[in-house]
Amino acid sequence: MSLVLRHTFLAAGILLGSHAALAENRVALVIGQSNYRAVVPLPNPANDAKAVSQMLTESGFEVMTAADLSQNELRAKVGDFAARVAAKGPDTVALVFYAGHGLQIDGENFLVPVDVDPKRETDIPLQAVRLNDILNTLASVPSKSRILLLDSCRNNPFPDINKTAARGLAIVDAKTGAPGTFMSFSTSPGAEAEDGSGANSPYTAALLAAAKQPGLSIEDTFKRVRVAVNKATEGRQTPWDSSSLTDDFRFIGPAIAGPKPAAAKKTVDEWKRDLKGKSVEAANELIIADGTDEAYDAFAVLYAQTPLGLQARDWLDRHRRMKAWNNAVILNTAAGYRAFIAQYPDSDLTPTARKLEERLRNRPNFVATVATGGGAPNISGAAAAPAGGPNQPTSASLGPTCPCTTPTLPLKRVDTPSKKRAEPDPPKKRTEPDPPRRVDRTPPRRYVDDDVVIVRRPPPRYYEPAPGPTIGIGIGIGGGFGRGGYGGGDRVGVPLGNQGRGGY
Repeated sequence: MSLVLRHTFLAAGILLGSHAALAENRVALVIGQSNYRAVVPLPNPANDAKAVSQMLTESGFEVMTAADLSQNELRAKVGDFAARVAAKGPDTVALVFYAGHGLQIDGENFLVPVDVDPKRETDIPLQAVRLNDILNTLASVPSKSRILLLDSCRNNPFPDINKTAARGLAIVDAKTGAPGTFMSFSTSPGAEAEDGSGANSPYTAALLAAAKQPGLSIEDTFKRVRVAVNKATEGRQTPWDSSSLTDDFRFIGPAIAGPKPAAAKKTVDEWKRDLKGKSVEAANELIIADGTDEAYDAFAVLYAQTPLGLQARDWLDRHRRMKAWNNAVILNTAAGYRAFIAQYPDSDLTPTARKLEERLRNRPNFVATVATGGGAPNISGAAAAPAGGPNQPTSASLGPTCPCTTPTLPLKRVDTPSKKRAEPDPPKKRTEPDPPRRVDRTPPRRYVDDDVVIVRRPPPRYYEPAPGPTIGIGIGIGGGFGRGGYGGGDRVGVPLGNQGRGGY
C-alpha cells in the first residue's frame, strides 16, 4: 500500500472516530445579513456566515445557510429549521448563528431583516423579528441543547430612530427560559459591537479560533472569545453570554457524559484576594474570562487608577444599569419605570422609560398592589414591603374589605303545623312511652302507607304538648343526626344535607 493511501485511510479513520464519538445529532442554521436596502450595507456578515458554516461543518454539524433575508423569509427559515430539529429527534444539538443588525426597542430585542425601512420606533416590531419568537420556536421542539450565537449588536443605522432607541441589546437571561439553552452576544448588554476592518468581525474571528481548539467545553470556548475580543478592540467590546445548559457540549471532541456540575461563584472579597499582587494585564484577563459582576467589582477597586480599571468600572456600571432596566421591563408598571428614571436620569434608556411610564400611568397597578399592598417599588423591580411589615397580609381590593369573615351555622328549618307528618316508629330514647294526651275529641283519621303515616292537621287548640323535656326539633344541623321529639323516628326527604334524625 502506498504512503498516500495509508495517510488517506488514517485520516478517514480519525474523522469517522470523531463523528462516532458524537452521540447527538447536530444541526445548525447560519444567517448573514449584509445587503440592507434602506441603509449602508454591512460588509462582514456575509463573510462571517460563510466562515462559521465551514467551521460548523468540520465540527459535525449539518448546516443550513441563508443570506439577506426579508422579514417573511427570516421567519420561514427559522420555522424550517425547527422542523428539521424535530425530525432529527430529541437527542439533537440545535445551533443558530446570526450576523447582522439587531435592535432593542422598549426593552425587547429584534433581529433586523434586510427589507426594513422604519420611520419611527413603533415600526420595528412590525417590520423586524423578535428574538423571543425565535427562542420560543426552538424551545417548542424537543432537543438536547439550543445554542444561539448573535453577532448582532452593531450600531443602530436608522437615523429616524437612532436618537430615541436605546443602544445595543437588552439582557436575555437563559436561566429564565427552557433549560438547555446557551446564548452568546458579540458584546455586553447595552453596548455596541464593531463590524471590524478585516475579513471578519472581531467576534467571529475570535469564535473561529476558539471553536477549533479540541477538547474545550463551550463555556471555556467563550471565555477565550471574551478575552480575544477585548484585546482586539482595546477594551471597547467584550462579548457576553448566558447559559442554562444541562449537558456538556464541545465543538471538537466528545462531550463528557452526565449532568454539568454547578460552577462555583466567588465573592468580591475572594476575587480581591486572588487578584492581589498580579499585574493589571493578567488580572484583567482573569476577570474578563469570568465575566461576573463580583470579578469586575474587585478589579475596579484594586486597579481603580489604571485605564483598565476605569474600563472595568464602566462595564460594571452599564451592566448594573441593564439589570435594573431588565427588572423594570419585566415588572412593566409606571412605578417601576419611575424608579428606574430616578436612579438613572441621564442614561440612553431614560427616554424609553419615560415613554413607557406615560403609557402606563393611568393603568391600575394591580401587580404592585397584590404583591406589596401599594408600597413603593425599589429599583430592582420589586415593591417595598407595606407599612405593616413584610408578613402583613395585603389585598388587591381598591375599597374597604367586608369584615364578614366569621363562619355562620346553617339555618334550621322548622316545619309549620300544616306540613308536619306523624312518623310510624317511636323514637329510640323516649323517656315516656305513652302517647300524648288528647282532649275530648276523637282522633283524626290516619291514612297509613307502608312507610309514612299522614295525619290530617287538627285544629291547634285540640292538642297539648307532651309532658316533660322530650320535645325536640326533627332536623339535624349540618346534615348530622339529631335526637328527640314527639312521635319521633327516621325522617325521609330531609332537604338539608344528609339525613337527620328527630321527631315531629
